[in-house]
Amino acid sequence: MKKSQSFLRYGISFVLTVLFMYLAFRGVKLSALWNSLVNVNWTWIVLLAVVTILSHLARAWRWQYLLYPVKEKVSLRNSFSAVMIGYMVNNVLPRVGEVVRPYVLGNLEGISKSAALGTVVIERILDMITFFMILLVMLFVNSRSFGELFPSFASLEPVFLFAVVALFVMLVVVFFKAEAFFAMVKRLTVILPARFREKIDAQFSLFASGFSIANHPGKFFMIIVTSFVIWGLYTLAMYIPFGAYHVMETHALGFGSATILMVVSTVAFVFPTPSGFGTYHSFTSYALVHLFGIDPVTALSYSVLTHESGFIVTTVIGLYYFLRDQVRVSEVVREEV
Repeated sequence: MKKSQSFLRYGISFVLTVLFMYLAFRGVKLSALWNSLVNVNWTWIVLLAVVTILSHLARAWRWQYLLYPVKEKVSLRNSFSAVMIGYMVNNVLPRVGEVVRPYVLGNLEGISKSAALGTVVIERILDMITFFMILLVMLFVNSRSFGELFPSFASLEPVFLFAVVALFVMLVVVFFKAEAFFAMVKRLTVILPARFREKIDAQFSLFASGFSIANHPGKFFMIIVTSFVIWGLYTLAMYIPFGAYHVMETHALGFGSATILMVVSTVAFVFPTPSGFGTYHSFTSYALVHLFGIDPVTALSYSVLTHESGFIVTTVIGLYYFLRDQVRVSEVVREEV
């Protein structure tokens, strides 16, 4: 059953990747795309790589604060290693890196892997809260752009805003009331045989301990600061490559434009494709063409350049730490299962 589920999951991922890559590349001559790529100002791409690394370092920094209830002092080097290995695995196996990351850190720091996994879930909740805050601001400030991207948006705008606010509130409640949520789930395990119930309850207790950062309000300020640093760097990573293309300078694309692209590209990563292959290229190119009037070749060139530079950076650094910290492929596969 597990093999069939894995086959279905990766089959869907493959189909989505091929579909969106086709949508991104259709109508664009490869010779024109290549010419655009080789004629960019590569100084900006080097700067992009630096910002990409800083964004991952900021994520490892925030993770230290989230891990405080599990272990007061977690090495930034070890948390960064786990983050990069997780991203490297995600580049090949969608979503698997989120499970591998706490496994790696658990080995490096000698902490519970279940508790570390709980902090990864918190991290995702914080990311969604921060993203929805940015999205709400963008909807109020620049709803016209979203209306141009999605023509039916205008009629559905009130419903969409309500849904975003409701999700935002729900995520905040889950963050602060995680213990009550896990207590409710544990009560539901009474229907299971005793030998299974004891193991599940023990895992839930460890998993819930990862959420206990909500009981340490002294850490909230730095968690908020690091969350906005992460997403600010993500936006900066969309803004910097504008300088590599003369045509984008003539269109006067600014930080606001980069924020819109960041929102659009984040939605693209929701799809279960490895490292956003296809979805990122398709969504980002579409936004550049239809919102900012960029020609399709330059739009796709920008998408390829920004995506592949990030892919190479995370793969190279992740592979370095994978080998340096002696993580075994067999153990990674076992963690996936």
